[in-house]
Amino acid sequence: MTNQAQKLAEIVGSQHIGKSVKTKFIAVTSGKGGVGKTTISANMGYILAQSGAQVGLLDADIGLANLDLMLGVKPEKTILSIMRGECGVEDILMRIDKTLYLIPGENGGDILKFRESYALERFYDEIKKLDFLDYLVVDTGAGIGESVQTFLKAADETIIVTTPDPAAITDAYSMMKTLSDSPKRLLMIVNQTHSDREGDRVFAGIAKVAAKNLPNIEPILLGSLPKDDEIAQSVRGRYLFAKESGGLRTGARLNEIARKLLRFMERGVLETKRGSGFGGFFKRLLDQF
Repeated sequence: MTNQAQKLAEIVGSQHIGKSVKTKFIAVTSGKGGVGKTTISANMGYILAQSGAQVGLLDADIGLANLDLMLGVKPEKTILSIMRGECGVEDILMRIDKTLYLIPGENGGDILKFRESYALERFYDEIKKLDFLDYLVVDTGAGIGESVQTFLKAADETIIVTTPDPAAITDAYSMMKTLSDSPKRLLMIVNQTHSDREGDRVFAGIAKVAAKNLPNIEPILLGSLPKDDEIAQSVRGRYLFAKESGGLRTGARLNEIARKLLRFMERGVLETKRGSGFGGFFKRLLDQF
């Protein structure tokens, strides 16, 4: 076994090296910042990992990569370091929990601007080492910018996070409208609600307008999460509330949402795009430019 393979095996376990799975790529996004998108991404990844799956978290919040801060780690290299040929996957992959890993992102839009063809093939070969992952949760930026749309179009499924705030609802609909040029199923989570009824009402309003104006879009409610001061405390304390606060109402609700997401996948509701695996995912990303 080469030194690189040995180092990767030390991180993920030798039993997973060379494992062939069909990774599902799930993008988590929002039309507006401050709605809890990154918090949900990180804790959703942890919950999926607790089901026995191998899960990666990719920080794709271009311009404000901060998953590392939330997880309390300090990466020295990022995915852009691989693109530049400075290191391998084993040098950036960070083990957060038993089967949960962080793939550090990069501040700025350099990831999507990297188009040196001689380096891309090397990058595609290197990134295939992550094909042992069952799921990759991609934490995108907020808003409808070009870089955000690029990740959403490359992912297998998109989860839009919103809140009952009118501005957040408007921006969530704008996000749906931006993605309506082709048939697409959009999963939704309504965060920071005061009751389940409020979450249902917010989703029903968005779905009604979408049905009237966006025939290509099929919105599906994964669930709603209650407003909880302990969530803000977990962000400040840089820990996963789903891991540290077992009795937290929001943690229990996010578990329900994750189980619903897994049921969608098990029934084959989530369709995997052509060009599976990490090489295919990043090729879809960069081919949009």
